[in-house]
Amino acid sequence: MLNKYPLWKYLMILMVMAIGVIYSLPNLYPDDPAVQITGAKTTTSVSQTQVDQAIKALEKAGIAVKHTELGSKNVLLRLNDMADQLPAKEAIRRVLGDDFVVALNLAPTTPEWLLDLGATPMKLGLDLSGGVHFLLEVDMDKAVASRLKIAEGEIKSLLRKEKLRYRTLPPVDNAFQLGFRSSDELEQARQLISKQFGLDYELTDSNRDKLEVLRVAMSQAKYQEIREYAIKQNLTTVRNRVNELGVSEPLVQRQGANRIVVELPGVQDTAEAKRILGKTANLEFRLQAERDASKASTEDFERRDGGMPATLERAVILTGDQVTDAQASFDENGRPQVNIRLDGRGGDMMNRATRHNVGRSMAVLFIEQQPVTRYVKETVDGVEKEVAVTSFKEEKKIISLATIQSPLGSSFRITGLDGPGESSELALLLRAGGLAAPMHFAEERTIGPSLGAENIALGVEASKWGLLFVALFMLALYRFFGVLASVALAFNMLMLVAFMSIFNATLTLPGIAGIVLTMGMAVDANVLIFSRIREEIANGMSIQRAIHEGFDRATSAIIDGNLTTLLVGVILFAMGSGPIKGFAVTLSIGILTSMFTAIVVTRGMVNLIFGGRDLKKLWI
Repeated sequence: MLNKYPLWKYLMILMVMAIGVIYSLPNLYPDDPAVQITGAKTTTSVSQTQVDQAIKALEKAGIAVKHTELGSKNVLLRLNDMADQLPAKEAIRRVLGDDFVVALNLAPTTPEWLLDLGATPMKLGLDLSGGVHFLLEVDMDKAVASRLKIAEGEIKSLLRKEKLRYRTLPPVDNAFQLGFRSSDELEQARQLISKQFGLDYELTDSNRDKLEVLRVAMSQAKYQEIREYAIKQNLTTVRNRVNELGVSEPLVQRQGANRIVVELPGVQDTAEAKRILGKTANLEFRLQAERDASKASTEDFERRDGGMPATLERAVILTGDQVTDAQASFDENGRPQVNIRLDGRGGDMMNRATRHNVGRSMAVLFIEQQPVTRYVKETVDGVEKEVAVTSFKEEKKIISLATIQSPLGSSFRITGLDGPGESSELALLLRAGGLAAPMHFAEERTIGPSLGAENIALGVEASKWGLLFVALFMLALYRFFGVLASVALAFNMLMLVAFMSIFNATLTLPGIAGIVLTMGMAVDANVLIFSRIREEIANGMSIQRAIHEGFDRATSAIIDGNLTTLLVGVILFAMGSGPIKGFAVTLSIGILTSMFTAIVVTRGMVNLIFGGRDLKKLWI
């Protein structure tokens, strides 16, 4: 019989409609503004004591807490108003100090039964939902000092290899000094350094305390090269770390000579983002100093596990930026460790350093920038206020001190870590890329929508008017069939929102433009089908046959036309970025859903209403 669907097709349409309703529902529940408290280290957890202190601080500041959620490692305080977030953050941060990270957040309000089904709201882009803005400042002086320290070790190794005796003198003005017994030895050292390192270093000599002193400083060209490398390496590392966080549509770009801007739209766990992005988590590998080593060539460091301090050589074997891969695992005793793989140059440097020092101990230094917050009084507009001023101090502690049993190469392991959480985090940070220089947060703020709530309101308004005018056009042109097309169009929009939520797609302002465009394009298929039915009826074909032929013959044209547009959408997504991708996503998903609704859903409704009936006239 013509124009009759089997039962399974109707059930399929109902099932798809149910999926569309369920997975689009979470978008009706707006997020709550919140502040999140997390330990500054993975081993630090938030207890009820800290929660009580935070709530008391908020009460004192006149900020109401809507709801408190205490997790195993963090606590989330939901607030009533977005304007309360910044004052709440400052009040809590002042009470809890630097041992905890207090960050702004958005807490979902989706009901549990929807979350159990895997239904979550669409991610909104920065222009719709806002997000978090970080301004990271790269410490260029530390980058130069670190590279100079490595160069000092390489130059001393070269002199020892050539059996040139030298004496290490205290460093001065971003340079290190070597003392020689005679001018001939100094000249020989100068020639060796110049031959090996070319014009990278400026060499000046002087005489002091019966010693011929050679001062080694970086040339201006080398200095600029290291600064440029530091910002580029850190920029790459930050991008990799953002990718590890899984943030959609992030912005990571350089600003000026030594700053990096990071914008994370609609980010949920801002505390985790801040900790991961801000961690230097760099490493230095050094040999333990021998007993007769001079104080000028050694440094004392504490152990992270509270053990006895150790004296290490100032010369650095290599740093964490030579790490190409790092994986967290456990050793044979079930203790956490990180398996390290170095690049070719790093492997050579490690092998060269350990080959000649079998039996000596080598230390792994873990380097962090620890925040130190103090409050100073400032007068703003005639009113005296206390303002938080955050500075950073570098903390270097030994996480591993082990005897070199045999020469090491490009693969080895690090032990002595504070639990599986720290080993996983260290592996993630090293895998994402070592920092060429420490960074600190120069600025942190939330970003509202670029045009505020007006953007969202206008986008929704445009969608409503677009849907209304398309529906009126179809009603005027095709009467009752226009009603069916409008119902299919509404179902198409429902499916579009549902699938964007399922695929975790990000909705941006250009994405809303893509939705409005999809509305106009979605009825194109219905126009082709209905026009074809009209033509067949006008040519004398029976109504049932005309309906059948109208759908069948228009289907191939619909598929061909939509597939070419879909191909363009895929190309835009692959080659575009930011707003272009947002537009391409909604356009591509909209094309797929509109083909389904036009070919399957509309025909299902027509078959259900008109199929198998003896019709003399059709209002189309």
